[in-house]
Amino acid sequence: MPADLVLLSARLLDPGTGRLLPHTALAAERGRISFLGDDRDARALAGPGTTVVDLRGAVVTAGLTDGHLHPVSGAERTMGVDLSGCRDLESVRAALATAARELRPGAWLRGWGLDPNVFGTAPVATAALGPVLDGVPALIDLFDAHSALASERALELAGVDGPRAFAQGSEIVCDAGGRPTGLLLEDAACEVVEAVAPRPTEAEVRARAAEVLSAMAASGLTGGHAMDANGDSLAVYAALEAEDALPLRLRIAPWCRPEADDADLAELVRLQGTGGALWRVAGVKLFMDGTVDNGTAWLEAPDCHGQSDHAYWPDPRRYTRVIADLHRAGVPTATHAIGDAAVRHVLDSVEQAQAQTGGTGGAGGTCSTGVVRHRVEHIETVPDDTVRRFAPLGVAASMQPTHCCEFTRADHTDNWSRRLGEERAGRAFRCRDLWEAGARVVLGSDWPIAPYPPLQVMAGARHRRPADLSLPPHGPEQALTPLQALQGMTVCAAWAAGEEDRAGRLAVGHRADLTVLAEDPLRVPDGELAALPVLLTAVAGRVTHRAAEV
Repeated sequence: MPADLVLLSARLLDPGTGRLLPHTALAAERGRISFLGDDRDARALAGPGTTVVDLRGAVVTAGLTDGHLHPVSGAERTMGVDLSGCRDLESVRAALATAARELRPGAWLRGWGLDPNVFGTAPVATAALGPVLDGVPALIDLFDAHSALASERALELAGVDGPRAFAQGSEIVCDAGGRPTGLLLEDAACEVVEAVAPRPTEAEVRARAAEVLSAMAASGLTGGHAMDANGDSLAVYAALEAEDALPLRLRIAPWCRPEADDADLAELVRLQGTGGALWRVAGVKLFMDGTVDNGTAWLEAPDCHGQSDHAYWPDPRRYTRVIADLHRAGVPTATHAIGDAAVRHVLDSVEQAQAQTGGTGGAGGTCSTGVVRHRVEHIETVPDDTVRRFAPLGVAASMQPTHCCEFTRADHTDNWSRRLGEERAGRAFRCRDLWEAGARVVLGSDWPIAPYPPLQVMAGARHRRPADLSLPPHGPEQALTPLQALQGMTVCAAWAAGEEDRAGRLAVGHRADLTVLAEDPLRVPDGELAALPVLLTAVAGRVTHRAAEV
């Protein structure tokens, strides 16, 4: 049978070893790499329907996988005004004023990507934005997607005129007089206003998701670990695949909230393994805390404002029982845990679950190895003893280096560092320490929190500076080597998914998910990596992006 894809005159870079293979050609058949060898033999495998590409010395590596992203919910979230490039209040006000002038009467203004650092040392509140939102119903997501600013008109429409109690760690922030400031912390509080805001149609969300996924493929991504299945996102994936418009391989972890009961857990277990050819439900996403910037992380000691002193789950013991139940059912978990207390509790819970089952977990899991692999997401500040626990427990450390690069500063003048204080800010995003302690470090973007281009993520892991290189590195001793950064988006991502026997390497029998770059990413200088041209991407042997020059 003829091959589906043949790549010729290539340099084949195996991320498992960091070495170029002694071959110049690759062929793929039925979604798998079927041949590695020389050009002449590869040409013989081509038939009338084969896609044949002469790469003229370009570098082929295993497809880059984003270890943490939100394709559909992010597509919807980013349909508003993009504030991610605003570095001061003046530019935020200008962007919002322009958007407000273009609104039809009564329409809502939505925004996203607002960096709390623009407020300086002042409280994050709607009043700081000035009169640009007067009379306008507006809801603006802060960059972390764990908080939002609502205008006075939006609060009025939602019937919010004071504080409220929530079952999860959420808050409608109020001033000393009990009046809402506009700041909404965590999902339950944000959803009070979201409930009265207009939503885009299913067709609009699907079109935007298709646009985002296509751009992700052009950036070099062939896959991603999607950390939600909210709303109709599973139906969006199914529809896109039916339309042959799904250019990434996606592994999806639906959320389990603190209020989930036994029936909800049973449904999460039932969903495992469902999906299509390129997308499937594989795991469950949980939250142990919020964010440092909001004062909703869970720290061993409160932050410098006296906040971040409790868990997202009102009863952390309930979380421990849920982890045990999912582990017993063979379901891998990914838990958002930013603060040191949150990370410790997740590791404690996994350790207890493993002790109850002999370590591997129950039958029916989604890992081909038969071992249930759990993950911790973010891990922004942890002490040495916690770093050393990941490897013995087999827990993956899922890190987003661009969070450190774009939102914190080496001199600790940023909001995140000021809240933590010098000691804890000094142990920020310990990618290298976790790696050297034997943990599997998976790299991702957390898009739309930070930009998704994988070369930018890898560059951030290597230089620990903003994308424009305008500031000194934050914690340069935590930088990864070029090979480690590449492995974080290939080999380690495959391991965390329990798919190291079929993904993340260039080997016959492995998936033909491939990223083609103009030069060897291991030899490109750190500061130039993000701009390295992506010439071609392929998923299951099908070309999903091809640059004009190839």
